Parts: sequence; C-alpha cells; structure tokens
Amino acid sequence: MRIMIIVCVFLIPIFAVEMIIPIPDSIHYEKEKALLGKKLYLDARLSKDGKVACATCHNLATYGVDNKAISLGVNGIVDDPFNTPTSFNAVFNLSQFWDGRANSLKEQAKGPITNPKEMAFSEEEAIAVVQSDEAYMEEFEKLYKGEVSLETIADAIAEFEKTLLTPNSPFDRYLKGDQNAISESAKRGYESFKANGCISCHHGIGIGGNMYQKVGIFTPYNTPQLGRYDVTKKEEDKYFFKVPSLRNIDKTAPYFHDGSVINLETTIQLMALYQLGTILETDEINDLVAFLQSLTGEYKDALHQ
Repeated sequence: MRIMIIVCVFLIPIFAVEMIIPIPDSIHYEKEKALLGKKLYLDARLSKDGKVACATCHNLATYGVDNKAISLGVNGIVDDPFNTPTSFNAVFNLSQFWDGRANSLKEQAKGPITNPKEMAFSEEEAIAVVQSDEAYMEEFEKLYKGEVSLETIADAIAEFEKTLLTPNSPFDRYLKGDQNAISESAKRGYESFKANGCISCHHGIGIGGNMYQKVGIFTPYNTPQLGRYDVTKKEEDKYFFKVPSLRNIDKTAPYFHDGSVINLETTIQLMALYQLGTILETDEINDLVAFLQSLTGEYKDALHQ
C-alpha cells in the first residue's frame, strides 16, 4: 500500500491537468419529480417527532451539511457516528455514506427515514403521511400512477438531489482558462496539491468521492469506525472510507469521517501526516488553504418558483 501511494505521489502530478473536471452548470433530471422531491426533502413530517427532515442535516443554506461534528436525529438522539456528508454534488459520488453502503442517491434517501436514530419512521408511517396530504397524492398520482412507497418517495428525493450542484467555482473558472480567477497563493496551493500527491485520491469532478482509501496509511489514525469493512466484512477493507469530495470544503466543517477537526489548516497538516507521511511548512499550508477555498461554487436553486 505504501509503495503504491509513493508511486502515485510521483506519477499522478504528470497527468494532473486532466484529473480535475469542472462541474457542469446542470445535468439531466426530471423537473416535476425533482419538485416533488424537494418538498419531501424539506418535510419534517416524515420523522417520528415531526422535527427532522432531510434538510435538517443536509441544510440547503449551508452547502448541504449542518456543520456539526455528529448530527442529531429524532428527540435529540445521537445519529450515525459519522460526520454528515454534504448532499451537494453527491450525484457524482461512486456511492453514498462514508462506508459506501448505498450505491445510489435513491438507495441513500431510503436509509434516514427508517433509521431509528435519524427520522425513526417505518415505511408504513412514511406512506401514511404522504397519503394524508392531498397535494402530495395529486403529484404521486401523476408521476408514479398513485404508488406511494419508500421506493417512490426516495426516487423523488434523489431526483431533487441531482439539482444540488455548485458550478462556477473560482477554480473551475481557472481550469476553463481564466488565469485571474484565483489568487497566486491558490495557484501555488494547487501546485503543492499535485506535487505532494493529494490529487492521487482527490480528483475527478468532485475532487474526491470516487474511490475508497485507508485512513492512516503512514501514521495510524485512531478510530473505532471500521469503514468499508462494515459493508463487505473483508479484513482488507478495515479503515477504508470513501474519499470525501473537496468541493465547497471551506463551507462544510468540521472535517474527517468523525468530525473531529474544525479548521482547514489542521486538517491539511493531519492529512499530510496520516496519508502522505510528511509535515508541511506553514506557508505551504496557507497556499493549500487558498486553493481549497477556491473550490467553493455557486448554488442556485434550479427549482425556485
């Protein structure tokens, strides 16, 4: 594993120009289903105490997170022992959740509704809420031939989540040719990002989210969570987690799968230590922060009426 990482650190920068892709302004989605999904995403009635919606933990006003180390479910119960991942740009991930236990947005959307530590509903209770709402039933009749189930509820929510894109970040504009879109510090940070091998895991359209990696390659990371092992039960998957997207990372603190770090400077230094086996100088960290801040995109509600 260490040899592979070292090889990547030296070879990946050669091809790095092609390894980060700007976010498109939009992708295909079914608008009417997305409009229904948005209502469901915001509807706290789909929880046992009537206070928790998808948007409670994945707040649209704060880049798809709640900025808490660990989120709280119904009646203030401590949720999943993981930091809440952002719902923004999640459509580009290879899977959902830190351990990748959901293969799609639709599969992910089912989980919280029936999780006893999140929204704590049964499928029957969720269906009853929808069926009691005349406006909902008109839409389900039109879009799903009247079928109300956890499948159709999740399908609509997933369609809405396809709209949660944040294009036009300064760095994306830089990639498209605007040399003045980011600062000189951010440009140095990008070169450092490539030279140190960060890009070997953080690449693609999400600058992460498209592979699993062990946390603590060079220095052990003390964590009770076992990551992919909980899904696959394979010994070699212990402490492997989905690499987080760095899109809007400046807005989605705290960091790591356990939400244990509150600022980018510390996060960068610890990642360099745990994953790359190196200690960075303060000036280099500052440049990397400037680069990461340039990844904040623009969210415009495509369904605003």
